[in-house]
Amino acid sequence: MKLLVPVKRVVDYNVKVRVKSDHSGVELAGVKMSMNPFDEIAVEEAVRLREKGIATEIIAVSMGVAACQETLRTALAMGADRGILVETDAELQPLAVAKLLKALVEREQPRMVIMGKQAIDDDMNATGQMLAALLGWPQGTFASKLTIDGDHATVIREIDGGLETISLTLPAVVTSDLRLNEPRYASLPNIMKARKKPIETIKPADLGVDPAPRLTTVTVMEPPKRQAGIKVGSVHELVEKLRNEAKVI
Repeated sequence: MKLLVPVKRVVDYNVKVRVKSDHSGVELAGVKMSMNPFDEIAVEEAVRLREKGIATEIIAVSMGVAACQETLRTALAMGADRGILVETDAELQPLAVAKLLKALVEREQPRMVIMGKQAIDDDMNATGQMLAALLGWPQGTFASKLTIDGDHATVIREIDGGLETISLTLPAVVTSDLRLNEPRYASLPNIMKARKKPIETIKPADLGVDPAPRLTTVTVMEPPKRQAGIKVGSVHELVEKLRNEAKVI
Protein backbone atom coordinates (compact mmCIF):
# COMPACT_ATOMS: atom_id res chain seq x y z
CA MET A 1 0.00 0.00 0.00
CA LYS A 2 1.32 3.42 -1.00
CA LEU A 3 1.02 6.29 1.49
CA LEU A 4 1.17 10.02 0.77
CA VAL A 5 2.30 12.26 3.65
CA PRO A 6 2.20 16.07 3.26
CA VAL A 7 4.71 17.97 5.40
CA LYS A 8 4.81 21.73 5.96
CA ARG A 9 7.74 24.01 6.75
CA VAL A 10 6.79 26.28 9.65
CA VAL A 11 8.44 28.45 12.29
CA ASP A 12 9.97 26.12 14.88
CA TYR A 13 7.66 25.64 17.85
CA ASN A 14 10.42 26.75 20.27
CA VAL A 15 10.74 30.16 18.58
CA LYS A 16 8.88 33.17 19.93
CA VAL A 17 6.93 34.50 16.96
CA ARG A 18 7.33 38.21 16.17
CA VAL A 19 4.97 40.35 14.10
CA LYS A 20 6.45 42.46 11.30
CA SER A 21 6.70 46.18 11.93
CA ASP A 22 4.16 46.89 9.17
CA HIS A 23 1.72 44.31 10.66
CA SER A 24 1.53 42.47 7.33
CA GLY A 25 2.45 39.11 8.81
CA VAL A 26 4.95 37.19 10.92
CA GLU A 27 8.69 37.84 10.72
CA LEU A 28 10.43 34.93 8.96
CA ALA A 29 13.83 36.43 8.15
CA GLY A 30 16.57 34.68 10.12
CA VAL A 31 14.03 32.56 12.02
CA LYS A 32 14.58 28.85 12.63
CA MET A 33 12.17 26.74 10.59
CA SER A 34 11.24 23.09 11.02
CA MET A 35 8.62 20.50 10.11
CA ASN A 36 5.13 21.09 11.47
CA PRO A 37 4.89 18.90 14.63
CA PHE A 38 1.59 17.29 13.59
CA ASP A 39 3.18 16.36 10.25
CA GLU A 40 6.05 14.70 12.11
CA ILE A 41 3.46 12.52 13.81
CA ALA A 42 1.95 11.67 10.41
CA VAL A 43 5.36 10.67 9.02
CA GLU A 44 6.03 8.52 12.08
CA GLU A 45 2.69 6.74 11.71
CA ALA A 46 3.40 6.05 8.04
CA VAL A 47 6.82 4.60 8.89
CA ARG A 48 5.27 2.38 11.58
CA LEU A 49 2.72 1.08 9.07
CA ARG A 50 5.55 0.16 6.71
CA GLU A 51 7.43 -1.55 9.54
CA LYS A 52 4.31 -3.65 10.16
CA GLY A 53 4.31 -4.69 6.51
CA ILE A 54 1.11 -2.76 5.73
CA ALA A 55 2.65 0.07 3.70
CA THR A 56 5.06 -0.50 0.85
CA GLU A 57 6.05 3.06 -0.07
CA ILE A 58 5.92 6.42 1.68
CA ILE A 59 5.91 9.60 -0.40
CA ALA A 60 6.55 12.87 1.44
CA VAL A 61 5.15 16.01 -0.18
CA SER A 62 5.91 19.63 0.62
CA MET A 63 4.82 22.87 -1.01
CA GLY A 64 6.40 26.29 -1.05
CA VAL A 65 9.83 27.80 -1.61
CA ALA A 66 12.97 25.82 -2.47
CA ALA A 67 13.98 25.74 1.21
CA CYS A 68 11.12 23.28 1.79
CA GLN A 69 13.54 20.63 0.55
CA GLU A 70 15.05 20.72 4.05
CA THR A 71 11.70 19.65 5.47
CA LEU A 72 11.47 16.86 2.92
CA ARG A 73 14.97 15.68 3.84
CA THR A 74 13.84 15.46 7.46
CA ALA A 75 10.90 13.29 6.41
CA LEU A 76 13.23 11.12 4.31
CA ALA A 77 15.58 10.74 7.27
CA MET A 78 12.65 9.60 9.41
CA GLY A 79 11.88 6.88 6.88
CA ALA A 80 10.01 8.23 3.86
CA ASP A 81 11.13 6.69 0.56
CA ARG A 82 11.00 9.70 -1.75
CA GLY A 83 9.89 13.30 -1.81
CA ILE A 84 7.96 15.66 -4.04
CA LEU A 85 8.35 19.44 -3.81
CA VAL A 86 5.69 21.61 -5.41
CA GLU A 87 7.80 24.74 -5.69
CA THR A 88 6.04 28.11 -5.66
CA ASP A 89 6.52 31.57 -4.17
CA ALA A 90 2.77 32.09 -3.90
CA GLU A 91 1.08 32.28 -0.50
CA LEU A 92 -0.47 28.84 -0.19
CA GLN A 93 -3.85 28.70 1.51
CA PRO A 94 -5.70 25.49 2.49
CA LEU A 95 -7.89 25.26 -0.62
CA ALA A 96 -4.91 25.64 -2.96
CA VAL A 97 -2.95 23.04 -0.97
CA ALA A 98 -5.91 20.65 -1.09
CA LYS A 99 -6.21 21.07 -4.87
CA LEU A 100 -2.49 20.43 -5.34
CA LEU A 101 -2.68 17.35 -3.12
CA LYS A 102 -5.71 16.11 -5.07
CA ALA A 103 -3.72 16.35 -8.31
CA LEU A 104 -0.81 14.48 -6.72
CA VAL A 105 -3.14 11.79 -5.38
CA GLU A 106 -4.57 11.27 -8.85
CA ARG A 107 -1.03 10.97 -10.22
CA GLU A 108 0.49 8.78 -7.50
CA GLN A 109 -2.62 6.71 -6.61
CA PRO A 110 -1.94 6.19 -2.87
CA ARG A 111 -4.36 4.18 -0.76
CA MET A 112 -4.18 6.64 2.10
CA VAL A 113 -3.14 10.22 2.79
CA ILE A 114 -1.87 10.73 6.34
CA MET A 115 -1.34 14.35 7.34
CA GLY A 116 -1.21 16.59 10.39
CA LYS A 117 -4.57 17.81 11.63
CA GLN A 118 -3.36 21.41 11.37
CA ALA A 119 -0.26 23.57 10.97
CA ILE A 120 0.96 25.49 14.01
CA ASP A 121 1.53 28.68 12.00
CA ASP A 122 -2.09 29.38 11.02
CA ASP A 123 -4.08 26.67 12.89
CA MET A 124 -6.51 26.48 9.97
CA ASN A 125 -7.35 22.77 10.42
CA ALA A 126 -8.98 22.71 6.99
CA THR A 127 -6.69 21.10 4.41
CA GLY A 128 -7.40 17.47 5.33
CA GLN A 129 -11.15 17.97 5.27
CA MET A 130 -10.99 19.90 1.98
CA LEU A 131 -8.85 17.20 0.38
CA ALA A 132 -11.28 14.45 1.44
CA ALA A 133 -14.18 16.46 0.00
CA LEU A 134 -12.40 17.08 -3.32
CA LEU A 135 -11.47 13.41 -3.66
CA GLY A 136 -14.79 12.09 -2.40
CA TRP A 137 -12.88 9.93 0.12
CA PRO A 138 -13.89 9.11 3.71
CA GLN A 139 -11.93 10.95 6.37
CA GLY A 140 -10.77 10.25 9.91
CA THR A 141 -9.73 13.49 11.57
CA PHE A 142 -7.99 14.07 14.93
CA ALA A 143 -6.80 10.45 14.96
CA SER A 144 -5.32 9.23 18.25
CA LYS A 145 -5.11 5.60 17.05
CA LEU A 146 -5.08 4.08 13.57
CA THR A 147 -5.54 0.41 12.69
CA ILE A 148 -5.63 -0.98 9.15
CA ASP A 149 -7.09 -4.35 8.23
CA GLY A 150 -7.27 -5.06 4.50
CA ASP A 151 -9.39 -2.42 2.78
CA HIS A 152 -10.67 -0.96 6.05
CA ALA A 153 -9.15 1.44 8.55
CA THR A 154 -10.33 1.96 12.11
CA VAL A 155 -9.69 5.41 13.55
CA ILE A 156 -10.13 6.38 17.18
CA ARG A 157 -10.55 10.15 17.19
CA GLU A 158 -10.68 12.67 19.98
CA ILE A 159 -13.89 14.60 20.43
CA ASP A 160 -15.21 16.86 23.17
CA GLY A 161 -15.72 14.75 26.25
CA GLY A 162 -14.33 11.47 24.99
CA LEU A 163 -13.29 9.26 22.08
CA GLU A 164 -15.11 8.25 18.92
CA THR A 165 -14.31 5.10 16.91
CA ILE A 166 -15.06 5.16 13.19
CA SER A 167 -14.50 2.67 10.36
CA LEU A 168 -13.29 3.88 6.97
CA THR A 169 -13.15 2.12 3.61
CA LEU A 170 -9.86 2.76 1.82
CA PRO A 171 -8.76 4.92 0.12
CA ALA A 172 -9.13 7.52 2.85
CA VAL A 173 -7.69 10.67 4.39
CA VAL A 174 -6.49 10.54 8.02
CA THR A 175 -5.29 13.54 10.03
CA SER A 176 -3.08 12.99 13.07
CA ASP A 177 -3.54 14.29 16.59
CA LEU A 178 -0.89 14.58 19.31
CA ARG A 179 -1.60 11.23 20.97
CA LEU A 180 -1.31 9.14 17.81
CA ASN A 181 2.40 8.48 18.49
CA GLU A 182 5.69 10.05 19.48
CA PRO A 183 7.93 10.75 16.48
CA ARG A 184 11.39 9.19 16.44
CA TYR A 185 14.63 11.13 16.15
CA ALA A 186 16.36 10.60 12.85
CA SER A 187 19.65 8.75 13.36
CA LEU A 188 22.86 9.98 11.77
CA PRO A 189 23.04 7.01 9.33
CA ASN A 190 19.45 7.71 8.21
CA ILE A 191 20.24 11.40 7.80
CA MET A 192 23.13 10.46 5.53
CA LYS A 193 20.94 8.02 3.58
CA ALA A 194 18.28 10.73 3.16
CA ARG A 195 20.72 12.80 1.11
CA LYS A 196 20.66 10.14 -1.60
CA LYS A 197 16.89 9.66 -1.68
CA PRO A 198 15.18 11.33 -4.66
CA ILE A 199 13.21 14.57 -4.43
CA GLU A 200 11.18 15.53 -7.48
CA THR A 201 10.54 19.24 -8.01
CA ILE A 202 7.48 20.34 -9.94
CA LYS A 203 5.43 23.50 -10.36
CA PRO A 204 1.71 24.03 -9.61
CA ALA A 205 1.17 24.54 -13.34
CA ASP A 206 2.45 21.00 -13.95
CA LEU A 207 -0.51 19.80 -11.88
CA GLY A 208 -2.98 22.16 -13.54
CA VAL A 209 -3.60 24.15 -10.36
CA ASP A 210 -3.61 27.92 -9.85
CA PRO A 211 -2.36 28.51 -6.27
CA ALA A 212 -3.30 32.20 -6.17
CA PRO A 213 -4.65 33.09 -2.69
CA ARG A 214 -8.34 33.86 -2.29
CA LEU A 215 -8.06 35.44 1.15
CA THR A 216 -6.25 38.68 1.96
CA THR A 217 -4.59 39.31 5.30
CA VAL A 218 -5.67 42.76 6.43
CA THR A 219 -3.48 43.10 9.50
CA VAL A 220 -1.62 40.98 12.03
CA MET A 221 -1.42 42.19 15.64
CA GLU A 222 0.27 40.80 18.72
CA PRO A 223 -2.05 39.83 21.59
CA PRO A 224 -2.30 42.44 24.37
CA LYS A 225 0.25 42.06 27.13
CA ARG A 226 -1.03 40.62 30.38
CA GLN A 227 -1.19 42.99 33.30
CA ALA A 228 0.95 42.25 36.32
CA GLY A 229 -0.73 40.49 39.22
CA ILE A 230 -1.09 41.91 42.72
CA LYS A 231 -0.94 40.47 46.20
CA VAL A 232 -3.82 40.86 48.63
CA GLY A 233 -3.58 40.89 52.38
CA SER A 234 -6.68 38.92 53.25
CA VAL A 235 -9.57 36.86 51.92
CA HIS A 236 -11.88 39.81 52.52
CA GLU A 237 -9.72 42.05 50.30
CA LEU A 238 -9.61 39.35 47.62
CA VAL A 239 -13.40 39.08 47.59
CA GLU A 240 -13.76 42.86 47.41
CA LYS A 241 -11.44 43.10 44.41
CA LEU A 242 -13.14 40.22 42.62
CA ARG A 243 -16.52 41.82 43.20
CA ASN A 244 -15.76 45.52 42.62
CA GLU A 245 -12.75 45.57 40.27
CA ALA A 246 -12.79 42.33 38.30
CA LYS A 247 -16.61 42.08 38.61
CA VAL A 248 -16.52 38.29 38.32
CA ILE A 249 -18.64 37.63 41.42
